[in-house]
Amino acid sequence: MTICLVTGGNRGIGREVCRQLAALGHTVVLTARDAGGARAAAVELGVEPLALDVTDPASVTAAVDAVSRRHGRLDVLVNNAAILYDTWQRGVSADLGVVRDAMETNVYGPWRMVREFLPLLRSGGSARVVNVSSEGGSLASMGGGTPAYSVSKAALNALTRILADELRGDAILVNAVCPGWVATDMGGAGGRPVADGAVGIVWAATLPGDGPTGGFFRDGEPVAW
Repeated sequence: MTICLVTGGNRGIGREVCRQLAALGHTVVLTARDAGGARAAAVELGVEPLALDVTDPASVTAAVDAVSRRHGRLDVLVNNAAILYDTWQRGVSADLGVVRDAMETNVYGPWRMVREFLPLLRSGGSARVVNVSSEGGSLASMGGGTPAYSVSKAALNALTRILADELRGDAILVNAVCPGWVATDMGGAGGRPVADGAVGIVWAATLPGDGPTGGFFRDGEPVAW
């Protein structure tokens, strides 16, 4: 049985990723900052709830302990939790406090998760880490606007490359995935269905052992860095 943990799993893309992974027969740990929100979503999906705030070191440590007691390993980590699509800001006048908040959740959160869960990821012998990114973090197509979000996702992409190289010898595949413009609370109306956006994340979470690592994908196809 594959043990999967998804951050920010109580709504939007994270919730749908949990649903799709569970439908494939995997054991899914759905996490959210609010314990009640995690429980409510987990009951509906038939998965395990866990309170987790990726910006809080003590919360992450407690989550590691909980997963270790329940399962003894972690096979899939989906770093989905993200904040601040700051369409109201420009780089030349950005509130750096907002930028710091975005970095704390969108970069330091996934970084902290991999660091702290690494012993459990190694325990399974062949794990997958999926960093949910965005084409907004692609340097190839980046322009002005949404500075906090774009810079944080570019940094997440860089972290993906570093971790993939360092963990290659542990048979841990690390990839970044852009779900596309998805109709969620963050993405707003008009985007693609949430189920379609989640498919590429699930694809990266269930790659075979000889699958790619250190890549940036949307719908299983490479995205320019």
